[in-house]
Amino acid sequence: MSSPSLTLPSPAPAAVRRRRLLEILGALAIAATYVYLVLNQPADITGGPGSAAALVALSGFLAGAVLLIVAVLPTLPASTVVLIPVALVLNIVLGQFVGSTLVPFYLDAIGTVLIAVLAGPAAGAATGALSSIVWSFFNPTVLPFAAGAALIGCLAGLAARYGLFRRFYLAPVAGFATGIIGGVVSAPVAAFVFGGTSGVATGAIVSAFRSMGDTLLAAITKQALISDPMDKAIVFTVVAVLVYALPRRASRQFPFVRRHRVLAGKAAAPEATRPDATDATVQGPGQAS
Repeated sequence: MSSPSLTLPSPAPAAVRRRRLLEILGALAIAATYVYLVLNQPADITGGPGSAAALVALSGFLAGAVLLIVAVLPTLPASTVVLIPVALVLNIVLGQFVGSTLVPFYLDAIGTVLIAVLAGPAAGAATGALSSIVWSFFNPTVLPFAAGAALIGCLAGLAARYGLFRRFYLAPVAGFATGIIGGVVSAPVAAFVFGGTSGVATGAIVSAFRSMGDTLLAAITKQALISDPMDKAIVFTVVAVLVYALPRRASRQFPFVRRHRVLAGKAAAPEATRPDATDATVQGPGQAS
């Protein structure tokens, strides 16, 4: 015989406000670091973490990522916390490999989008920023793009929150739109900080536009608007396949998925009607799984 589940009380309004404040501060830290890089155009950032510009960028992006993690950590189940390092490795390995090929895509955001769909915008943004930070110790040219990676995670989480993963065919549409925004944001960094792009194929596209008489920023922006939307459409589609391949019990371990009915056929938990609910439940001794 099943006993009713015991729902933990919703967090106090003060706790919710603190989390929102930390999320805002984290986003501002990442955005301010991005503005610093675009305005100052520090060429020495490619020299690795030892340069002054790299230390500023590393500190700003890391502070933003930590604030976001502190904000969302109390709401994350252990399954999400364990999954974040896996997502970082997935981003770095795929991004490093694809970037060295003649494919004009990146595929370095699959782990970020996966976390965003399962755990929400803040967790996705933190994963994106952390991914670029960790990757920068192996490839310093990645660090300035941490703001763009965080933005992709945030937009993916918002797409999941508002139902764009409930219909499989909407996932690539959401990815395409996210890629347009991400490409526009990353283009100034690629132009002003690096004078180009780091990928083999994407660099060739930029060179082609430059040979046609485009300015550096125009050429990189056009390249980004070609590569990024298609790249993110592929990434969102791959993530949709992954999350729908999860068993129902596994996907329902994630409060964000339950609260916002992220996936088709996944009914929202009863407490999801309260905006501040944590969706955390405790099973009674005799409750059926």
